[in-house]
Amino acid sequence: MQGAASQVSDPTRAPASWPVRRIPTDPQDGAPEQGLALCLSGGGYRAMLFHVGALWRLNEGGYLPRLDRISSVSGGSITAGVLGLHWPRLAFDADGVAQRFGREVVAPLRRLAGVNVDVWASLRGLFGFGNASAVVIAAYRRYLFGHHTLQELPDRPRFVINATNVQSGVLWRFSKPYAADYRVGRLDRPTIELAVAVAASAAFPPFLSPVVLTRAPGDLVSETGNDLHCPPYTTRIVLTDGGVYDNLGLETAWKRYQTVLVSDGGGHTSAEPRPRRDWLSQSRRVLDLIDSQVRALRKRQLIEGYQAGLRAGAYWGIRTNIADYGLAETLPCPFDKTKKIAAIPTRLACMDSAQQERLINWGYAVCDAALRRHVDARLPLPAAFPYPSAGVG
Repeated sequence: MQGAASQVSDPTRAPASWPVRRIPTDPQDGAPEQGLALCLSGGGYRAMLFHVGALWRLNEGGYLPRLDRISSVSGGSITAGVLGLHWPRLAFDADGVAQRFGREVVAPLRRLAGVNVDVWASLRGLFGFGNASAVVIAAYRRYLFGHHTLQELPDRPRFVINATNVQSGVLWRFSKPYAADYRVGRLDRPTIELAVAVAASAAFPPFLSPVVLTRAPGDLVSETGNDLHCPPYTTRIVLTDGGVYDNLGLETAWKRYQTVLVSDGGGHTSAEPRPRRDWLSQSRRVLDLIDSQVRALRKRQLIEGYQAGLRAGAYWGIRTNIADYGLAETLPCPFDKTKKIAAIPTRLACMDSAQQERLINWGYAVCDAALRRHVDARLPLPAAFPYPSAGVG
């Protein structure tokens, strides 16, 4: 079972069973408000395009303007950032369907997916020719965001782009009203560039990390519980990939809203009979193992939360077997083929057109199955994939 749609029976019970942790600034009753949140996981270009497919299907169902919050990490933040920046130009019709979704969202993300970013960034950082994150920020400026800032995101839905604060060890949230860390403080109405926020959220360690924000003393407002509200925490903020802390982007969605949709484009660490012994390869291998295990734990707790009635919603993942939804009809997605899609490495490396289209098709198909099984059984089966000739392989 990949998710469940049900009413909350006791929203205050068993916080230990949540797929997120409580923090001192959270409401103590834990009661969610009525509303719909969407979480977009990390996973490089693989996740970025998988989420494009999911958004494509959500758009067809008229779900995009119904969203109250979009919470993202890492590769999912690339997709979310483009969606948020272009939101005013999507041209929603009376049914809530964005008529310019392909032009405003799909096209720029596919263009970026045809560009190698992480190779040059990693080499620059590895051989001491500057900060790797600067290369990534420059690429995001060139292909996606220009110098547009968080202030150009819509008021609704609230876009929350999540990074991890290396200094405080907790989540750093970028949004239009504020950027904040509950231990360090809050920066109101931030004019931080989207390219910088997304690069911080997708600063995959060890190669593309960190992204450093410099602020003047007094820029960050102190709130109750900010035990680290002092320099250098408030003046030189060191950020890494949001997936280090919350690899599904759940934190800011689960605690706030009753209905939570989760799109998971994260990878899986397979067995390796002869792991390399140099420190760089070992570091990457160990980080991948940690991410895989934490993701599996969060996913299990998430689905148990649905089943227990703590939240309504649905989960779909790039490694899901579409047959597990138990639907009479789905788009044709043989598990042996979708497993190959899920095995695409977590990279910001150039993808050919066919691979891009298969990823989008798979995200579209599995999102459709999750929605029809757990959210709205009245949704019709789509007639075809977004790219019918590509299928899923």
